[in-house]
Amino acid sequence: MSFSTLAQKIKSHIVFFKGLAKDTEGASGIEYALIAGMVAIALVAFVPTISAAITTMFTTIEGALQAVP
Repeated sequence: MSFSTLAQKIKSHIVFFKGLAKDTEGASGIEYALIAGMVAIALVAFVPTISAAITTMFTTIEGALQAVP
């Protein structure tokens, strides 16, 4: 392989990697995945609290309905 062919090949690789570094097309997909992950963690953290509050609310409603003759 001649020097000029090698230099051209290296130059094309540099151009390819520069273009790859500037490409942000997949960034939004990664951002959405991170947001979905954070929402899932928040749900796992708050579901027991919300579940207890809903159970208490329905128990109160059930007691009030049973007290009505």
